[in-house]
Amino acid sequence: MARLNQEELLEIFNAVRQQMKPYEKGNLIAKFDIQGRYELWSEHEVVIMGRKRTELAFVGIILQSSYVGFYYMPVYTNCDKVVNSLSPEFMKLLKGKSCFHIKKVDDALLKDVKAAMKVGLEVYKNNGWV
Repeated sequence: MARLNQEELLEIFNAVRQQMKPYEKGNLIAKFDIQGRYELWSEHEVVIMGRKRTELAFVGIILQSSYVGFYYMPVYTNCDKVVNSLSPEFMKLLKGKSCFHIKKVDDALLKDVKAAMKVGLEVYKNNGWV
């Protein structure tokens, strides 16, 4: 696959951001919303593993040099519901613990992002994190 140019990466970034944007409400705020970086954080006081926090990362996307990184923090919950809800095709994009390397955008990918957002929010709500 040929290296993506900036225009192609921005197209992917903007399409994925559109799937994330509806979740920016209530305690979920956009901590970063600039071209090439968009992050949703929960501004809600929580205690996780005995530590108090005033904010918690939810999801983010960052334009990288050869892909768009979709950072999906709900995978850290070790919740089977989160992992099992992600399609095998989407899981192939997971590099490391929480970063999905997105190099193309199509209806299937956008459907996967939308499903991941829905399940992740549900898990965060059940944990009292939003």
